[in-house]
Amino acid sequence: MNRQLRLGIILFLLTISLAFTAGQITQATPRIACQGCMMDGGMMGGNRQDMGIVHQLLANHSLIRRTVKEIPGGVRTVTEADIPQVTAVIQAHVKSMHRRVDEGRRFAMMSRTLPIMFRNANRYERKFELTPKGIVVTKTSDDPNLVPVLREHSREVSGFVEGGKPGMGGGRRRWW
Repeated sequence: MNRQLRLGIILFLLTISLAFTAGQITQATPRIACQGCMMDGGMMGGNRQDMGIVHQLLANHSLIRRTVKEIPGGVRTVTEADIPQVTAVIQAHVKSMHRRVDEGRRFAMMSRTLPIMFRNANRYERKFELTPKGIVVTKTSDDPNLVPVLREHSREVSGFVEGGKPGMGGGRRRWW
């Protein structure tokens, strides 16, 4: 086993053990502790649980693999991991985000595409299919102005997977 993989596994296990110790993870809803974060309503609009999932994904980004394929009218992505706990977090994140979009509950995250996607939720179709190691997501639209947004969003997410928190792009993205 190479050194980077061992380090990634150790980091993942440390993250999980700290979260268990803090009592922040349940089997049904994986999340991490976030003391001092302004995500309990207020400034972040009640995003604490979803932001906890995002923080877990960012902390374990090196254990995640992702492929993106542009298809007519949109994009198809496959996001997977070999560690079942990471797979569960990936699946929980996608399910939660699709539910938020369907319910019109915006998500406060540094992104250029999320505000547009939430405002135009009724103008694109989103589907997901669980796989043994992750999830396949398909997003398509008949609106030629929205298709590039869906594709850019897939690139944003891929940046997070490739770079973790630094992949968030500094000043390129904005809070909304």
